[in-house]
Order: sequence, then structure tokens, then C-alpha cells
Amino acid sequence: MIQDVRGRYASDGEFLPYQNEGKDGYDTIEWAAQQPWSDGNVGTFGLSYPGAVQWLAAIENPPHLKAMVPAMTFSTPRNFFYSGGLFDGSWLEWIWTNIAPDVRKRKNLPGPQTHKEARAAWKVERERLEGFLPLQELPDLKEAAPFYYQWLAHAPADPWWDWAELRNKYDRVRCAVLNFSGWYDEAYGPDGATTNFNGLLAARKGAKDPATRTIIGPWTHGAQDTRKSGERDFGPTAPVNYDELIMRWMDHYLRGIENGVEKEAPVRIFVMGSNSWRNEESWPLQRARATSLYLAADSPESRTGKLLGAGEPSAAKTSVLTSDPAHPLADTYDAYGAHDYRAFAGRSDVLVFDSEPMAKDTEVTGPITAEMYVSADVKDFDLWVRLLDVAPDGTAFNLMSPGLDVLRASWQHETVKPELLEPGKICKLSLDRMLTSNTFLKGHKIRVQISGAFYPHFSRNLQKGESEIVSKESQIGRVTVHLDAQHASRIVVPIVEK
Repeated sequence: MIQDVRGRYASDGEFLPYQNEGKDGYDTIEWAAQQPWSDGNVGTFGLSYPGAVQWLAAIENPPHLKAMVPAMTFSTPRNFFYSGGLFDGSWLEWIWTNIAPDVRKRKNLPGPQTHKEARAAWKVERERLEGFLPLQELPDLKEAAPFYYQWLAHAPADPWWDWAELRNKYDRVRCAVLNFSGWYDEAYGPDGATTNFNGLLAARKGAKDPATRTIIGPWTHGAQDTRKSGERDFGPTAPVNYDELIMRWMDHYLRGIENGVEKEAPVRIFVMGSNSWRNEESWPLQRARATSLYLAADSPESRTGKLLGAGEPSAAKTSVLTSDPAHPLADTYDAYGAHDYRAFAGRSDVLVFDSEPMAKDTEVTGPITAEMYVSADVKDFDLWVRLLDVAPDGTAFNLMSPGLDVLRASWQHETVKPELLEPGKICKLSLDRMLTSNTFLKGHKIRVQISGAFYPHFSRNLQKGESEIVSKESQIGRVTVHLDAQHASRIVVPIVEK
């Protein structure tokens, strides 16, 4: 059974993305269970938006929902509508191409009314739409998508978002849940697949069968049937039969077929680099060894530095980058996936720090934390700390999609009201949401890439103390990363020995 959500295509009503899907989903599940063609056991599946609506319905606790497979979806609005305190810029294109055309057609509004027309218009208008400031004054979606401006009006920690928060509601979910994502999925995907999995385990502690599992491959969003993500080829074992995974889950938890799915390892991950699937008993891996790599530089003016082990001092006490909101560091690729970012090294708005070449194949699997001691001559800034795999030929591939690797300084304590900085004062910023599974092959290097922007994926910090949602005035800033013994900036990676 397939249903259009309220206000979309064949369904009546006003479309408010995600907001009605919980209660509407409850009603649909319970209606289906009562039909004469139903045995009363209901299962759901779907990817992206259809993954989110499953969770929103499940936390309403419909009694006849027995199993679900929510793929490539979120755990919290703080990593979905926003990330690290920044508004997610991809919503703009999503609304423009996927939502606004149908609304314009329904309401007879001016502008593109088909997906094809919207795509063509996006190519012409993209630069203006993405660069428009303040965000809340963009005129183009006022009639077609008023919900967009409602999202902008609520800071990520605003209690208004509680309707979309899953992390405090796992005890309401009674069905069997198969989580599913990819390392190059949009950032909320692998975060959701691991956070929701662990949240359910905690809520079901002591259960003979916790009835939850997570699978994470090397894919981009919705590309689980392919072997390539961007420019990386992960080999013939990378694709999976998505339909078969769903059917096996449903056969057991809906139909009661003894197919052994409940006995399979609760975690199945694809280890990039070595390009192999592996079963695990938990996430994070208990045997992973937290290893600190400290940032070091030869001089404050150097744009390239080293990653050193404990006890190896940096020659310079600081490294400095420039951040200009009017000319932000921009991604040179349109699509998510693994891409070669070697060209960023040496820019005035980027710092890179490389390890020595690996003496042997070295696996990093699990959550990654960056602890950065920083100061700036502006009231606020964004700190991007990206992890890359550098091959002997210089190719520098990112290991995750943008979003989990950024933190707005004024959002460091996740308060509703931004906590502006005192210019020049050193503060410690902890980025603790990164995760991957990658083998750095012998001869490869670990690279940490630091910048103040990675446009246009997320909104720009204007650095004057006012949000880009309500202001357009910006200020160039100098961001200092501290490297001395008392302010030893580092990245902590989980090393897994064979």
C-alpha cells in the first residue's frame, strides 16, 4: 500500500513537511490493520523522506506496527534541518525542485510548475538563490513554501523542534527496526543509523531479541545498488540487494518465518579502503583504540602542517586561516560522494595537517572527535574539520559528506541563544559527531583539513554576531588554531587492529 502524505499529489490538505506525518502515519497504520485483507500485522519501509515518516509514525506507538526499515534518515532536527548550529542549505534545492512545483500548480502560483521546469530554472537561479541574504527575506518561496521560513524562525535548540526529536522517544517504539545508511549518505544518515540503533538498544536493554540492527555501506544517498561513491570505486561487493534485505526483515518480524535474521550480527559495516563487509557486535567497536594525532606546524604562516603523536611538540604555537563570508570556501563538486580535494591545500582560507605515510594498512572505524583550541578576531565563526585519505599520488578523498564535521562557535553548548565569543580569547571547540570506517592503506596519509566555510552546503557565518537568517552584513575574520602544549589541538581516531 502506498500513500501520498498530506498535501502532496493525490492527498488533500496543506503540506507541512514532516509535521503531520506522525499522527497521519499512526492513523494509516491502524486503518490498514483493520481491513479485511489484513492480518493486523503492519510493516513499513522507505528511504529518505519515506524513512523519516516511518520514525515519526513509530514514536506515536501505533499498536499494529510490527516492523519497519527506515533507510537513510535522521535522529534529531539538530543534525537534519541544522547541523553543528548551521542551517542546512540543501533544503533550498529540495524545496525548489521537489516541493514548490506541485504547490504552485495546486494554487496557480507563478513560477515553475513541473520538476523539469524547476530543474531548468534552478540552473539559472541557483547562484542568486543560494547566495541570498538574509535567508528569511528570500522572496521566491514565500507563497509556495511558507514552512521554510518557519524553520528559519526557530533556532536548532528551540523546543519548537521537539516534534521532530527522536532521541528521547525510543521507549515509545515497539516494532522491529532495521536501520540502514551509507558513509557518504547525507550527514544525518549515518548519524541516524547509529544513534537510533543505540537508542533502541538502550530502551530495550535485557530483551531476548532487541529486534534492531544497523547496516552501513559505502554509498551516497539512495545509491545502495552501486559500487562507486563519487570517484571511489569500492568493488563488486559494495552493492546490496535492498529489496531482499527488506523482505527478509519483514518475513521474520511480520510473518513469523524462521529465516535466522534475528540471529545475525546486530551491526554490519563496509570498511572502505580494504573494501570489505564485516559483522560487528556493537557500535562503536569495543576493541577500537582511541589514538590522538596532534596538529603541528613549522610557522604560523604555514598553510600545511603535520599530525604528530603524543609528546612530539609543534615548532609553531599557532596556525592562522582567513575566513571571508563574502567569498567563502566553496565545494568544487555538485554531488555528494568521495572527491579529490587536494587543490584546497595551500589556500589562505584552508589549513591542512598530514600524518606520516602509514607504515602498514591502518583501519579507522568508529566515532571521531576533533578537539580544537581556537581564537578569532570576530564574534563568531564556523569551524570545519574534515578528515581525508591522501594516496601516494596526492589524491585526497573526503571520508564523509559535509555536516557532521562542522561546529559554529556560538553553538558549542547548544543553547537557544547564541553564545558569542570574546575576540582573541582562546576557547576549546569539540566536534564529536564525525564517524567512518576506512582503512588507510600502506603509504597513505591521514589529512585534517580546516576551514571557516564549505559553501553552499550549509549557511554562512557572517562573523559579526548576527545570524545570516536575519542579517546580510559580514566581516572578514582571522581564525587562529592553537598548537602549544597547553592548547594542544588534536583529532582522536579509533584505530582497529587486525
